[in-house]
Amino acid sequence: MEITFIITIFLIGFIGSYISGMLGIGGSIIKYPMLLFIPPLFGLAAFSAHEVSGISAIQVLFASIGGVWAYRKGGYLNKKLIIYMGISVLIGSMIGSFGSQSMSENSINIVYGFLALTAAVMMFIPKKGIDDIPLNQVTFNKWIAAILAFIVGIGSGIVGAAGGFLLVPIMLVVLKIPTRVTIASSLAITFISSIGATVGKVSTGQVDYLSALIMVVASLIAAPLGAMAGKKINTKILQVILALLILGTAIKIWMDILL
Repeated sequence: MEITFIITIFLIGFIGSYISGMLGIGGSIIKYPMLLFIPPLFGLAAFSAHEVSGISAIQVLFASIGGVWAYRKGGYLNKKLIIYMGISVLIGSMIGSFGSQSMSENSINIVYGFLALTAAVMMFIPKKGIDDIPLNQVTFNKWIAAILAFIVGIGSGIVGAAGGFLLVPIMLVVLKIPTRVTIASSLAITFISSIGATVGKVSTGQVDYLSALIMVVASLIAAPLGAMAGKKINTKILQVILALLILGTAIKIWMDILL
C-alpha cells in the first residue's frame, strides 16, 4: 500500500472525526464526499459508493465512541433520549444497510443527497431559547423522537452514515433539545446506529478493511480532541458551522448527481 494512500486516508479520517466530535455527528457528512472525490485528485484509485459507505460505517462506530468518552462527564448525555432514539435508529439502520446491497451507486448517492439537503434546510430554521433550558428540565415527545429516528436510520443505513448530521437538526428544531445536550446525546445515538450499519455493510461485503482500519486509528485520536474543543465554543457558532458544513456537502453531492 502506497504511503500517499495511507496519509490521504488518515487525514480524511482525522479531519472528519475532529469535526464529528466537535459537532456531535458521526462525520460521514464530511468523510463520504471526501472519500469519493479526494483520492482521485492525488492519482489514487477511486472508491465506489458501496466501498465508501462501508468504510464510513466502521469509521463512524469508533469516532462516536471517542466523542462520547469525552462527554461522559458534565450531565450532557440524556439517557432517555439516547434510549428512545438509539433503539429506533438501530433498527432502521440495519434495514437500510441490508437493503443497500441491491441498490445502484447513483441511487445511494441520491439518498445521501436528500438526507444532506433535508438536514441543511432544518439547520437554518431559527432555534430560539433552547439553550436557556436547564439540563434537569429537558423534555421531549418520545413517540416523535422514536419515529423520526427510525426514518433517519433507514436512510443512514443505506449510505453507511450513522445519521448524526440529520439527528442533530431534528433534536434542535423538532424536539427542542439544548445544543450541548444534543451534541453529546447525538454522539451516543450515532454509536448505536453505527452498530446496525456496520453489521449490514460487513455481512454484505461492502467494506475495504485496510482503508477502514486507517480511518479508525485517525478517529480514535481526533474525535476526543474535537469534543474537547466543542465544549469551549459558543453554541451559536457550533450551530452555524454545522449548518454551513451540511449545506456545502448537499450542494456538492447534488452538483455531481445532476451534472
